Amino acid sequence: MLKEFKEFAVRGNVLDMAVGIIIGAAFGKIVTSFVNDILMPPIGLLLGKVDFTNLFVQLTSPRYGTLAEAKKAGAATINYGVFLNTVLDFLIVAFAIFLLIKQINRLKRQAEAPPAEPASKDCPYCRSSIPIKAIRCAHCTSNVG
Repeated sequence: MLKEFKEFAVRGNVLDMAVGIIIGAAFGKIVTSFVNDILMPPIGLLLGKVDFTNLFVQLTSPRYGTLAEAKKAGAATINYGVFLNTVLDFLIVAFAIFLLIKQINRLKRQAEAPPAEPASKDCPYCRSSIPIKAIRCAHCTSNVG
């Protein structure tokens, strides 16, 4: 059983999958930073200086000014601003993956394009090359059509 597992683990597709997961995790961190640090601040500024990470509904009293204060006090909150950031992260990652898969499929279709129709054929009598639509061989005059 250990030998079979070793063969499975060192197969090329398992290693490719592991590399893909590691790169995907790093890409996810980049997208999260892009959303939190670059995309959301201007959107928040356009919407009246709103910090999306501090958008929350507090379910208990007393009221707290920021999400960090509410969490520190252990207050029950619905953190819809963090949820919006996470949804935006997901949409960006999903769109990037969509574009990647679309390009891979396009390259596969190009690689798998059917071969062009042959323009010539061999005469069954003299083995000379003749046009595909020929009905008589130009070399031996045999009827090939």
